[in-house]
Amino acid sequence: MARETMPSTVDINGRRWGARAHDWADIQEQGCRPVYLAVFERVALRSGTAYLDAGCGAGMASQIAAERGARVSGLDAADNLLAIARARVPDGDLRVGDLERLPFADDSFDLVTGFNSFQFAGNPGVALAEARRVTRPGGDVVIVTWGEPEGMEAASLLAALKPLLPPSPAAAPGPFALSDETALRTFATDAGLDAGEVFDLDSPWQYADLATALRGLGSSGVAARAIEEHGQAAVDAAHASALTRFRRPNGSYTIAASFRCLLARA
Repeated sequence: MARETMPSTVDINGRRWGARAHDWADIQEQGCRPVYLAVFERVALRSGTAYLDAGCGAGMASQIAAERGARVSGLDAADNLLAIARARVPDGDLRVGDLERLPFADDSFDLVTGFNSFQFAGNPGVALAEARRVTRPGGDVVIVTWGEPEGMEAASLLAALKPLLPPSPAAAPGPFALSDETALRTFATDAGLDAGEVFDLDSPWQYADLATALRGLGSSGVAARAIEEHGQAAVDAAHASALTRFRRPNGSYTIAASFRCLLARA
């Protein structure tokens, strides 16, 4: 299929990822905070950095960057998530739009991050090429994706919804499409980036009780699609079953998750 006819990120993700925006922001996004902090330390984010959070969601990463003095811009497909991001970063330039058509000028940013966002774009290659376009020469582009799924506890929770989802198109990338280091590096170089260091980060998901876990897990766009297909009760049942082995004696849950990061230069 020609690139220009492929669906946009807003078409695919806007409504579903915004369906449970507050559950995402209040519960599920907390599991990503260690990744945001580690990436910003790795790139030495400092006051005055012109930063774009590509696929900013509810804006936790943007908020952390703003608190460190960065000049923050962000873009996301989901209006409801972006409303939370704007409340968190009132001075940021946060816009609804497509990763494939970033509404920013060439060479605008010192740093662009895609925290688990590029592989979910309607056209991931075009989205990353846009990230390179808006990054100044020599600036940093950070691609963050899922770690290797084999043996990862969190992967079993994603897999729990597979029977409730329609079959994916043959060419659909899937959540772990960039987890392989070779594929990740190729993805970056195909977009014109200089692929550098690849490193993995642990970032466990933690929930105080089953009700909180079900709200958090049910807030993703993937869960929203499964709910559309089979209903809330079926999704909650699938998640509850998958969670059983992670229950602690006090009724809380801890699930190991890992993310793979690539530091690239424009």
